[in-house]
Amino acid sequence: MRAVRLHEHGGPEVLRYDEVPIPEPGPGEVLVRVHAIGVNPPDRYLRDGLTTMPGDPESTVGLPVIPGTDVSGVVEAVTADVHGLAPGDEVFGLLRFPSFNGSAYAEYVAAPASDLARKPAGIDHVHAAGAPMAGLTAWQFLIEVGHDLPSPFQEARHRPTALGADTTVLVNGAAGGVGHFAVQLAKWRGARVVAVASGTHETFLRELGADRFIGTRSRPEELVHDVDVVLDTVGGPHSARFLHTLKRGGAHFPVFPGNFDEEETTKLDVTVSSAQVRSNGAQLAELGGLLDTGTVRVAIDSTFRLADARTAHERAARGHIRGKIVLTTV
Repeated sequence: MRAVRLHEHGGPEVLRYDEVPIPEPGPGEVLVRVHAIGVNPPDRYLRDGLTTMPGDPESTVGLPVIPGTDVSGVVEAVTADVHGLAPGDEVFGLLRFPSFNGSAYAEYVAAPASDLARKPAGIDHVHAAGAPMAGLTAWQFLIEVGHDLPSPFQEARHRPTALGADTTVLVNGAAGGVGHFAVQLAKWRGARVVAVASGTHETFLRELGADRFIGTRSRPEELVHDVDVVLDTVGGPHSARFLHTLKRGGAHFPVFPGNFDEEETTKLDVTVSSAQVRSNGAQLAELGGLLDTGTVRVAIDSTFRLADARTAHERAARGHIRGKIVLTTV
């Protein structure tokens, strides 16, 4: 089969389109003929040289390595201990995350059956491949964590805030992969949504259900108050400014943990909490139901052939992404 591999770390130019053996599925795994692959930030982190996931004591990455975690495709074969999936089934999934062992940038992948869900019949493989990591991140931050495993970012277990008609959610980076799912999931739960993104995305986000739009050139902390939840998909050193949009008792959820002053959060009477997204086929099946009915949709920024993974990573580096970047094999 053909696969994209890293033989060294560096920029997009180190992505090589190689010929490699088709993997053999192990216990609890199925062999998937991949139709499409979602491009995610951890793919780029691995390419740049990050080989240890937060919370892991040591790296399990050896070069050459096939990056990637998000796939949509068709089951080619199943091992004897796998039940509920059969050759010919269309599936999608986030593979072996958190780890760098997804090996998704390939024409075939050996995938844990527990990481997979049936692909929604109402969407194609390209849109399905854009959903797993971004969709599950938004789901586990806002709807249900789905596991009791400790987070490397904090001692306390992340607990989503109950959302409903009496809650307001602010999503920063609302047009991106996680952000555009978060907007839709919050609306699905009945919340009022304030979307913060580049001004070019206003129409797009209002179509997804955003009740209010604020451009990134504005100062949301001066324009918005009494928010129940902030989901900041951008994070970084400026994330703390969103604390001032929250009401007392509100919660700030940074997808990329930043530095927060404990005295300030105590004074404001707000909570800062983060989580580490994990593969979860059952949750993905729930999300798949929403995708199938059109309640939630996947926005595709751009698609590239697997052989053009370098160009896809160059597109990602330019930023201002609307939805997801996806690679295709067929």
